[in-house]
Amino acid sequence: MYYIAFIIPAFFVFLLLEYWIASVKGRSNLFSFESSVTNISIGIAERLLNLLITGSFYGLYYYIYENYSLLKIPTHWITWVILLLTTDFVWYWYHRLGHEINLFWGAHIVHHQSEEFNYTVSARITTLQAIIRNLFWCSLPLIGFHPAMVLSILVVHGTYSFFTHTQLIGKLGWLEYIFITPSHHGVHHASNEKYLNKNYGDIFVFWDLLFGTFQPEEEKPVYGLTHPLKSRSFLWQHFHYYMEMLEACRRSGTVWKSIKIIFGRPEDLDQRIRRVLEAKLLPRKSSPSYTFRFKVYLNIQLVSTLLGLFLFTLFFNYFSAVEITLVVLVILLTLINCGALMEQKHWIYNLEVVRALLVSLYISYSQQSIGFFIVSLVVLVLITSIESVERWYFKFVYDWNPKRNLD
Repeated sequence: MYYIAFIIPAFFVFLLLEYWIASVKGRSNLFSFESSVTNISIGIAERLLNLLITGSFYGLYYYIYENYSLLKIPTHWITWVILLLTTDFVWYWYHRLGHEINLFWGAHIVHHQSEEFNYTVSARITTLQAIIRNLFWCSLPLIGFHPAMVLSILVVHGTYSFFTHTQLIGKLGWLEYIFITPSHHGVHHASNEKYLNKNYGDIFVFWDLLFGTFQPEEEKPVYGLTHPLKSRSFLWQHFHYYMEMLEACRRSGTVWKSIKIIFGRPEDLDQRIRRVLEAKLLPRKSSPSYTFRFKVYLNIQLVSTLLGLFLFTLFFNYFSAVEITLVVLVILLTLINCGALMEQKHWIYNLEVVRALLVSLYISYSQQSIGFFIVSLVVLVLITSIESVERWYFKFVYDWNPKRNLD
């Protein structure tokens, strides 16, 4: 887990570098506060939950290789080249099917929700998408590539794709005919009609050329979904599409039609369903204006969560099952809270109380002090019973009395 922990600070080094270069070039508009917080929050959740399942997939690769591999491919420099090409080929079809089948698109859509295109967008990966992707990777040890080689290539593959999520790098001349460049991948993230369902490759461009899905950048890309989301909610962004599928299946009336919806194409799903769900579950309100104090408060939560994730990853093997559960819950609640704060939800105060309770429970368990938890519980009960404290909290966060404004 040690090397995985240092992916987190490395990510932010390049993110800050991108932001600095954008500012120097007068293009700081490539970033927005709300989108960056949302993108990073989703990335934190994926890194956190993947800690719990990564080892299982590594073990699965070895199990498949030892028991079911069709070949035992020897280690040679040419083997690495073939493995890289094979990995990119598998990625192409994993990625393409992720856009063409509703069940997979529900996991992948989160990556395309951002209406910006910068390094923060590369973090928009859900754990469900990671699971589906790893299942496709199982084909590599099945063919006969040694799992250690597979894991090494996947690191290279994942690192390369990170650097294609930027607008600061323009077209790269003759390299455009060999590699997936930021220009090509920007097309993939665009909602322009001519750009839809194009450029599925991750490293090499020739799979798209071979299967007829290549599209060079011509007009300026408009990033995001064809039907943009109307929410910064952490939960809504993760689960809205599956809720739409569930509603479509409910309306279909038969099991067979429901199966066709689940494995059908996203463009065939009734787009009116999202508007119905948004009207029902996302009450309308004016666009919030965020004060400097609010941004500082939200950034403190995000930075502390990142620091917590780094330390949790670094020392993961030293935590007990109970401690792991509590840490995961605290971090997930914080991420949900970040989205709810931007959405101005009325239940954020209660969420803060629950989070404080979980933190006290963690301290009590790790220090083996039931007395600390009892005292913390009494204090929290007293605080929540005082209405003026709740009013002060909302005044501090939003700089106004929110009772009449929050949904």
